[in-house]
Amino acid sequence: MDSKPNRKIRTLDMRIIDSVFCMEGGYVLDFSNRTFADFFLEELNVNIDDPRWAVEGTSKAKRLRFLLKNSDPQFALLVLRALWEYREMSNFSANYPPFDESVRTNFNRILSRLEGKSPDTVVTSSSNEEKNIDSSTASTLAVRLIEISDMDPHPRGYAFEKFLKDLFDGYGMSARASFRLTGEQIDGSFVLGDQTYLLEARWRNERVQVETLRAFNAKVEHKSKWTRGLIICQSGFTPEGLKAFGTGKSVICMNGFDLHEVLSRSLDLATVIRLKERHAAETGETFIQVRDLNISPH
Repeated sequence: MDSKPNRKIRTLDMRIIDSVFCMEGGYVLDFSNRTFADFFLEELNVNIDDPRWAVEGTSKAKRLRFLLKNSDPQFALLVLRALWEYREMSNFSANYPPFDESVRTNFNRILSRLEGKSPDTVVTSSSNEEKNIDSSTASTLAVRLIEISDMDPHPRGYAFEKFLKDLFDGYGMSARASFRLTGEQIDGSFVLGDQTYLLEARWRNERVQVETLRAFNAKVEHKSKWTRGLIICQSGFTPEGLKAFGTGKSVICMNGFDLHEVLSRSLDLATVIRLKERHAAETGETFIQVRDLNISPH
């Protein structure tokens, strides 16, 4: 247990949490008692039906409130992030009522405090997702993408990674350049809303096969449960590889045509990724071309 009072869930925090997770009337989002229990067991290895969580009542909301108030900050953070991811993924079918943007900002402040960060470091979802790239930057990036195609393979890979970092930074997604962990290389990462994406960048003449998709998905799934992955392959993916890769993965895909569409049509990259997420959630398919998403330019 963390004894620092500023890293505990407070009564005022719970009002924000209630609003975010639709906890009025004892409910939590669209969970039934069974799916609520399944979610906590599968995602957090917690038996939420254990009587110790029902000290203040047996409703889903009361059990969740008691668990959050009586857990150490790090575990409370895991619970809130897992529930937020569920809310985001199920919103298209559950049609949750919208909440004021100040609620989202205050929720992010709660997460930041649980992490031990200063509230001043919080980046709200709205500032992240609503920033669209200016036409001049988009044009410059489009030219760079063409120039990269004329490079030799070795410098081309590094140039492509740098291009992608600048692309995500241009959309306000707090991109990070490639980094190495023990035994593996990560081509970069970026933040979209409350989610962290790991990035895999490929620029080769041949299209990506299933082995590459599986290897990257394994990297993603060995991180935190809320981590997702975006693999960008300039030449695309083989239909056989996508089929063999299967459904229910933590990775979505983009190809070179997608990048061209985003820049040439002045599309919002955050919207593109969100719609690819939604397509994956609804169909299980990890790849759909941007031109098939029916997005209007800003």
